[in-house]
Amino acid sequence: MNGAEAMVKCLEEEGVTRIFGYPGVAISPFYEALYNAGTIEHVLVRQEQAAGHAASGYARISRKAAVCVTSSGPGATNLITALATAYADSIPLIAITGQVNSNLLGRDVFQEADMRGSTESFVKYSYLVKSADDIPRIFKEAFYIASTGRKGPVLIDIPCDVQIDLLKKSFDYTSEVNIRGYKPSTKGNNPQMHKVVAAINKAKKPLICAGGGVILGNGEECVRQFCEKNNIPLVTTMMGIGVMPKNHPLYFGMLGNNGKPYANRAVANSDLLIIAGARIADRAVPKPENLEQQVNIIHIDIDTAEIGKNLGPTIPLVGDIKSIFDRLLQENISIDTTNWIETLQDIKKSTVDHRVFSDKLVNPMLLVQHLSEKMDDDAIYVADVGQNQLWSADNYVMKNGRFLTSGGMGTMGYSIPAGIGAKMCTPDKQVVVVCGDGSFQMSMYELGTIAVNKVPIKILVMRNHYLGLVREHQEKTYEEHYFGVQLYDYPKYAEIAAAYDMDYFHCDSNETLDAELDRFLACDKACIMVCEVDSHNNTK
Repeated sequence: MNGAEAMVKCLEEEGVTRIFGYPGVAISPFYEALYNAGTIEHVLVRQEQAAGHAASGYARISRKAAVCVTSSGPGATNLITALATAYADSIPLIAITGQVNSNLLGRDVFQEADMRGSTESFVKYSYLVKSADDIPRIFKEAFYIASTGRKGPVLIDIPCDVQIDLLKKSFDYTSEVNIRGYKPSTKGNNPQMHKVVAAINKAKKPLICAGGGVILGNGEECVRQFCEKNNIPLVTTMMGIGVMPKNHPLYFGMLGNNGKPYANRAVANSDLLIIAGARIADRAVPKPENLEQQVNIIHIDIDTAEIGKNLGPTIPLVGDIKSIFDRLLQENISIDTTNWIETLQDIKKSTVDHRVFSDKLVNPMLLVQHLSEKMDDDAIYVADVGQNQLWSADNYVMKNGRFLTSGGMGTMGYSIPAGIGAKMCTPDKQVVVVCGDGSFQMSMYELGTIAVNKVPIKILVMRNHYLGLVREHQEKTYEEHYFGVQLYDYPKYAEIAAAYDMDYFHCDSNETLDAELDRFLACDKACIMVCEVDSHNNTK
């Protein structure tokens, strides 16, 4: 068995049946081994960054580490943005990159790039494979590291000659992973757990803030049960959208700069804020020092480094969200939050949205509301980055599906490849990608991947002829000095849809919106719908 064959065997042992990649000479031995094995489907993307985003979408829906593959040099460096995106949102990926022969490393030969050095800030861990005999151990460790503790991408950079070399030892994938210095804490410290329970029992106005870590830790159900059992309200960060359905009586929306005003008022009026699986960055809490002074804070996270990084907690608790809330469900908590819930409901009812939207073309808020209401109960909504993301997060009607987006890195062009990965993971579920005309053009080359693989994905483009969020910033900050943000009238979407054998739909008024959405959602093949949005509509 050579190194490349051992790589395929490792993936088989991990239960991997599909990978996303783009081949090159430096990774060709691995592709030959894939060809000969015939056990793993390879999805050829049209650009390496999309391989990472597609694997990310696949991982988020499967809740397992997904695999992307590229060659050396520019093929590998093209992947870095996708790795940074996955790292920021704690998505478990295994990134395999080909590398020049071992004896040529450090000599600036053709298509050599130092991937370990280049990705140091954007991966949870990285390996440069020096011996074919190390492949089973490295792959097993990589999957373990990516999938445990705070999840994230792991890079395996493997020289071409190592892929060709024969293993001197027999292939063994049975040994336990035991990495000195890497022992994720999952159960929660008992004394800290007692402090948490005591703080909740003393609270009159408790509030849970759920982040993406709740979903990544498979903790949605136990967090919802905890809220329902103890009548505790909940808000979410953008990455936490989906922890609770939008119409749940205990859900009070997304907090932050672009969240619901009543969610922010709930945070400000609470006397105990329980942060679960969220780093609480600047978009969620712009002035954390003010919040620290007025609210007692419990911060629960699997990653010790996140606790106290942006917001100083009164009680820190390190551990796995599901494990901790399963334990909290067994605790004797006796509180009366009736008045608190009534107060929050009054705040919500009295909140007035002062934004004014043009009556021309399509109202983007109505668009997201009507779209998500019409989508299947378990559908997957994939939002890109820009105004479309903020309108989506603000107006998405969460039922029993999933909301995917690039949160921490805010990567434009994420949605189409991520939607491909999500749809390939769950072919029976409806997947709708929502993007702006700027973000669409950052990954529209992946329509080729959709066409060749016959992925019946639905893409909706909010078209306002601008890089809308930058235009909005220039309007408010630079006295409407619009520069470098206009997209004009291109591309011609109907022609693009036809070129890739996709059905095409178009809407330019609120009056025809429902009918066009019905046609769009009823389409049983890959399709594009363009909704014309007035360029002067803002998110705030």
